[in-house]
Amino acid sequence: MAVHPTAIIGDSVNMADDVQIGPYVVIDGEVSIGRGTKVMAHANITGYTQIGENCEIHMGVVLGHEPQDLVFSKETSFLKIGDNNVFREYSWVHRGTKPGSCTTIGNNNYFMGFSHVAHNCVIGNNTIIASNALLAGYVEVGDRAFVSGNIVVHQFTRIGAYAMVSGLSAVNKDIPPYMLAGGRPAVVTGLNVVGLRRNGFNADQRRSIKQAHDILFRQRLATKRAVEALKELPQSSEVDTIIRFIETSQRGLCSSTASRHAQPFGSDDE
Repeated sequence: MAVHPTAIIGDSVNMADDVQIGPYVVIDGEVSIGRGTKVMAHANITGYTQIGENCEIHMGVVLGHEPQDLVFSKETSFLKIGDNNVFREYSWVHRGTKPGSCTTIGNNNYFMGFSHVAHNCVIGNNTIIASNALLAGYVEVGDRAFVSGNIVVHQFTRIGAYAMVSGLSAVNKDIPPYMLAGGRPAVVTGLNVVGLRRNGFNADQRRSIKQAHDILFRQRLATKRAVEALKELPQSSEVDTIIRFIETSQRGLCSSTASRHAQPFGSDDE
């Protein structure tokens, strides 16, 4: 273990033998840090925080501090972070608000500088949260979603797997999986075609997702009727994922530029 002499490490901290701790780092509370993780200068890790293996925690990062929530009662809550996550300069993640609750981050995520993950958020795997993105409490971000810079996301809102949100957006409704969205407030502008191709979705899969998109956002159906229409499509895991997402939505889905007669983003017919 390489610990800089200026670092302050609490007695309750449990770290693997090869963890690297930089200058002026402060780690206190019931913190555990897995093998291969590197903590750089001036980072602060506290609370009941569990950090997995091979993470990079850059300068000034704050992990596990008390949530910015007036109902927080100083009781025990948690932050759980998986493996291979990168937290760039001055990003910060808070632990849960209610006693026993948890903020959860999966594996292989990349949090750019000054990004914020509030209490009780759930972040999947392989996501990118860009600089100055602000996720309010209880936000969920699905696997391989891309949240661009200078975005604000309303509490309890969900961003589905493989979705992409463009910069300077304000998200106050759920964005279904595989979609491209943006604006203030954010609206669906089409499929995340580039993201789908990069992640290996074949033409048949993309075509199935496009059919679901058209039912949801071009036929102007009520949500209940749209779900019924989705269930009439040929079965696919992608359509099933969209249906489950809609059926579990609390805030409802964001609208679409189709209502403004906008052109679709890209074409997936080729």
